[in-house]
Amino acid sequence: MKISLLIPVLDYDIIALVHIMKDAMNKVPEFYEILIGDDGSTPEYAEKYHSLETTNVRVISSEKNIGRAAIRNKLALEAQGDFLLFIDADVMMPGTAEAYILNWLPYLNKSRVICGGILYHDSPPGDPDKMLRWKYGKWREQKTAAERNKHPHAGFSTFNVMIERSVFSKIRFNEELKQYGHEDTLLGYQLKKAGIGILHIDNGLMHEGLESNRDYLNKTKLGIENLSKLYDKVTDKSAFSETVLLLKIYNKLKYLGVTRILAAIFIKYRERMEIRLDASKISLLLFSVYKMSMFSTYREIHRRRNILPIFFS
Repeated sequence: MKISLLIPVLDYDIIALVHIMKDAMNKVPEFYEILIGDDGSTPEYAEKYHSLETTNVRVISSEKNIGRAAIRNKLALEAQGDFLLFIDADVMMPGTAEAYILNWLPYLNKSRVICGGILYHDSPPGDPDKMLRWKYGKWREQKTAAERNKHPHAGFSTFNVMIERSVFSKIRFNEELKQYGHEDTLLGYQLKKAGIGILHIDNGLMHEGLESNRDYLNKTKLGIENLSKLYDKVTDKSAFSETVLLLKIYNKLKYLGVTRILAAIFIKYRERMEIRLDASKISLLLFSVYKMSMFSTYREIHRRRNILPIFFS
């Protein structure tokens, strides 16, 4: 049994991360290789990645940025392990890399897809401009394995996940999703439709790469837009909705006839909401209203097949 560690990256310093993982590879026989997926990085970063190459550390490069889904697929095709361990580039080990790898081993014969979880620092960031991303992550994304296992497919994330190679050869990331957001949501839905279970364990990695408030709001917009497009494309909308809390709530609100009101609220108050969310004191309730009203607006756009100019102002 062999494990391949796959790290997609774009212009991010992963030198320290790779070095500590290389040390773990020397101590854990099952840990076979590290593959770095350079998704069109600048020459400066590309040179750094190639400097890390050894016998069992390889760089898989793309000359241009092909997107999060495509670079992950490319890494999986090149990997030689029986299990594929995907982690994001902006992670930090809460303990030793050796312990992190060893924690996976008892579960490899229990499930074909295993999620390790995501962690955030207990203290808020010193930079108030990163408060939104930290607060949302700390209170909405960081959950114990017991919590995530209550709705395993809804809690699926590729931030820190082990997938059996034979599973990934049948269900890959959808490369039509070029921009940020919800490629892991779609994969979780596909796993559910295929009858493939997901096991969540407490083997989390710390999320270090916190975006600024404004950058995270922009990423949120891209993710909401992707989610609305995916909702139009999936064949089983009911099953897809069960994997996304926002969709479950949206469908209830639509039944009550309030989603068009929410869309109107977004168009009128979008700028005010964003000003409030780009601050040191963040309301997660306001952020939830912001996302739901934005999604309601996109549903109206896609329903009418008409683009509202406000989205591109």
